Amino acid sequence: MAPVMPAAYLTAPLADLAAWTRYFRDAEIPVLASTSHALEALRANEDNVDAAMLAEVIEADPLMTLKLLAHVAGKRRPGTFTETESVTTSLVMTGISPFFSSFGVQPSIEDRLHDQPDALEGLRALLRRAERAAHFAIGFAVHRGDTDVGVIRLAAYLYDFAEMLMWCHAPTLQLHIAQAQRADPTLRTVAVQRNVLNMELDDLRQTLMKLWHLPELLVRISDNRHADQPIVRNVLLAVRLARHTMHGWDNPALPDDIDDIAKLLNAVPRVALAFVHKIDHAA
Repeated sequence: MAPVMPAAYLTAPLADLAAWTRYFRDAEIPVLASTSHALEALRANEDNVDAAMLAEVIEADPLMTLKLLAHVAGKRRPGTFTETESVTTSLVMTGISPFFSSFGVQPSIEDRLHDQPDALEGLRALLRRAERAAHFAIGFAVHRGDTDVGVIRLAAYLYDFAEMLMWCHAPTLQLHIAQAQRADPTLRTVAVQRNVLNMELDDLRQTLMKLWHLPELLVRISDNRHADQPIVRNVLLAVRLARHTMHGWDNPALPDDIDDIAKLLNAVPRVALAFVHKIDHAA
């Protein structure tokens, strides 16, 4: 096996959102080592692989999910789009053999961050939080009887992908943000991001989603500027709840979260709290 080469990290912030967008437009997106290994096992048995088998592997990894959606969107003819797109339908549109032809051996986050153990743990924590947010989002959407459960889950799952990419490509900057917030928990996240990165990650997420021509509905419900719409609040509240309960249910922001979730679900706060605990225990 070839030795793992040191990764080229960004150690100083780029000038602005436009510069960060240009950098990430074509930047490598590594995936979990478990994803890379599972895809190679399926490649070795390609003739017996179907879209459902591939989807099971890809959907367990938000970064691989992002890569597939961006790839499929990039292959779409100009002027055509699909309002909602799942991993499975993306694979059906692509085909099994073309998928393996387009996606060779996938680089892993573990290899990329092998010399940055604190950053690797920060990214792993964010990946766990993304899975948690997706789980809450499904629970809220099902309770509301929403017909777009799949895309709501996807929006919550991918909501923090810009931060995931930052951990991969600018780990020291992300560690600086994390340290600043630990030192002063009252600091607003966007203020720290502007100070350290010269931009906000929410803006980078939206810009990249549009640049990569991801499905229109997915882009819209990931945009917190549309928080007046219930489908967007579903996503935002799932992400908030996942963030505030990662280390237990005693976060001081939790009562406000529960009040807002109660309004979304048309329930009283006591019932909403019991409901989110039920979702959490079912995970």
